[in-house]
Amino acid sequence: MLRFFPQKSKYIQEEGEFEFQKELPIPKHIAIIMDGNGRWAQNRRLPRVAGHKEGMETVKKITKHASHLGVKVLTLYAFSTENWKRPTEEVDFLMQLPVDFFDAFVPELIKENVRVNVMGYKEFLPTHTQDAVARAIEQTKNNTGMILNFALNYGSRAEIVSAVKDVYQEVADNSGDVELIDEEMIAKHLMTGFLPVELRDPELLIRTSGEERISNFLLWQIAYSELFFTDALWPDFNELLLETSIASFQNRDRRFGGLKHKEEKK
Repeated sequence: MLRFFPQKSKYIQEEGEFEFQKELPIPKHIAIIMDGNGRWAQNRRLPRVAGHKEGMETVKKITKHASHLGVKVLTLYAFSTENWKRPTEEVDFLMQLPVDFFDAFVPELIKENVRVNVMGYKEFLPTHTQDAVARAIEQTKNNTGMILNFALNYGSRAEIVSAVKDVYQEVADNSGDVELIDEEMIAKHLMTGFLPVELRDPELLIRTSGEERISNFLLWQIAYSELFFTDALWPDFNELLLETSIASFQNRDRRFGGLKHKEEKK
């Protein structure tokens, strides 16, 4: 843990409006935009890469806790297609991070029965990053518990464009009837298409660091996701905050555009 300098602005956990209850429904699929690593480091007068390293420690804690709570899929936004615009030194560090992370964490993931998946345009990643990703997927492929799904070199608009091209090809190869195109066909060709239908769309999307935007993440899949925003920077996000976000979810009124049964009778 990096604790060399006092943090100028430290997040203090506020008392949640709702109390987490294990007996209430747990989101089957949680997606997280892990934001604030750089600011966490700057608050401690450390280089930005120190925040990314600390953020990986948070990934380990949250992965294990989510698995223990019964979450089926945890999708983490690790590196976007826009992140290549960052300074070369930072990008190089981020490309090495999966290598170090998987080498250290895969044995624990195997013990926890967690399966790794990585979605995104992996072919554009450096060779050593691709190799680390492939090893982690191979080593955990027989695990039957929670799926830890990293979005790496991922962008939702690009994903949708790729899906449209695949849908076009599928229709062209068959009857050419555009009436074959429906939501299920499109969803099948998105990068979450490898998941069972009931798990493809996150029920809960969390974003850390106080920002309240989606940042080109799972635009199709979060059509009916519950959104939870916290001021905590990602390295400060912990198990209690995960439970707080789930408690908020547990108290949402999820109608999917319809009405609850009581309201229908009015």
